[in-house]
Amino acid sequence: MINLNEIVVHDKRFVTFITADEINRCVCDIATTINLKYQSKKVIFVVVLDGAFMFASDLLKEIQLECEVAFIKVKSYQGTLSTGNVKELIGLNKNLKNEHVVILEDIVDTGITMDKVVEMIQSHDPKTIEVCTLLYKKEAHRGEVKPNYVAFEIENKFVIGYGLDYNEEGRNLKAIFQLSE
Repeated sequence: MINLNEIVVHDKRFVTFITADEINRCVCDIATTINLKYQSKKVIFVVVLDGAFMFASDLLKEIQLECEVAFIKVKSYQGTLSTGNVKELIGLNKNLKNEHVVILEDIVDTGITMDKVVEMIQSHDPKTIEVCTLLYKKEAHRGEVKPNYVAFEIENKFVIGYGLDYNEEGRNLKAIFQLSE
């Protein structure tokens, strides 16, 4: 049986930080905002794998627009730290020319990954690009691109759950857990 207030993943202990109910409320709020902004327009949502898959799934269930979904996969983390080096593992395979694009990301912390993703998407000549993230570590952010939609602004501490992992484990958790000190 899993203790819902505290978990251990590999060698680290994590405590509940954001509940599943809190996540659901914020996801619905962001979907409402996007639905209003892009009313009568088509949007292509670009999901950044692996971490954003749960956020994207729940958000897209609430989107009431004509839309398409594309996926990219980049890697910049090793363990609990960002390497500062972004590797493209799976690239875009969709025509984005003159399209409204909303990037769905699990977490924006240093912003280095998001800068790279936006640069990759800009090369496809979209009409607009916006960034929607579940979590934003504003105090850690050093990048050029700031998210347009943020579910939760959090401290610069390591978190897992709801798609985010620690060495590939913890993505399946319904809530978000923070590294215990």
